[in-house]
Amino acid sequence: MNIQLTNFFTDQLPADPNLENTRREVLEAVYSFVRPIKTSNPTLLHVSDEIQQILGFSNEDIQSKEFLEFVTGNSVLKNSKPFAMCYAGHQFGNWAGQLGDGRAINLGEIKDWAIQLKGSGPTPYSRTADGLAVLRSSVREYLCSEAMHHLGVPSTRALSLSLTGDKVLRDVMYNGNPAHEKGAIVSRVAKSFLRFGNFEIFSSRNDIKNLKILTDYTIKSHFSHLGKPSKEVYLLFFQEITNKTLEMIIHWQRVGFVHGVMNTDNMSILGLTIDYGPYGWLEGFDFGWTPNTTDKQHKRYRYGNQPTIGLWNLYQLANA
Repeated sequence: MNIQLTNFFTDQLPADPNLENTRREVLEAVYSFVRPIKTSNPTLLHVSDEIQQILGFSNEDIQSKEFLEFVTGNSVLKNSKPFAMCYAGHQFGNWAGQLGDGRAINLGEIKDWAIQLKGSGPTPYSRTADGLAVLRSSVREYLCSEAMHHLGVPSTRALSLSLTGDKVLRDVMYNGNPAHEKGAIVSRVAKSFLRFGNFEIFSSRNDIKNLKILTDYTIKSHFSHLGKPSKEVYLLFFQEITNKTLEMIIHWQRVGFVHGVMNTDNMSILGLTIDYGPYGWLEGFDFGWTPNTTDKQHKRYRYGNQPTIGLWNLYQLANA
């Protein structure tokens, strides 16, 4: 494969000096270096023709073993520096502290598109989880992210869906009866995977130095039309994030999409729909509906409350 992968994100931002892949608190760093785990018998199930073309992969590329190994994490390109991002967030209205990429490993950028593997193994941010994903949820993310884009809704995109050949233990109904399911990996892409929580974690620790480094990087990389970072530009930066978030949620309401987990760590700084978990679409018009069974009692993230939650999340980002 003749693909040029860059490491602009990791080259510009402070790294965690600890290279051990152990669950821990990570301080004064935007990310930690980590390698995907190897899968036993990977199989490529599908590739998005559109994203394939955008990233510059040829038909010969996607039929090669090298591509299969790349999108399943069995091998990384020689100049790749895989990493997991450190961020925090408010979950269901409560401060949750450090979270981070628990099962997503970023590979770098291809043609200014960040690419990451979801379900490729544990990271320092996995907490008690295994960092893996199952076919059931991976199909949902793969199909929905592309469907949302073609419905005109701002969204992360997906390059490929693969089976790992490994079994993953999951309690589907949360009733104490776990069962093994097929493991899978989605390679997903976006101009950036930065979230509100990337900024919140530095603010919560009063780490103003790294908060400024990250903010300046984000402006220069994704909002350069605003000018060089300054007090005035920071305000314009926040206004743009507000507008992008508003536009995204308007589109959600338009198509009847309910995200289900609008925590601040699931809010994209570019106003993209990100982290497709227990999402759903309205069957009948119902302001009170949520697809998230863990939110059934209070229905914080119900369809009719999504604009209000978007505003609440923006308040948290503004505070950060």
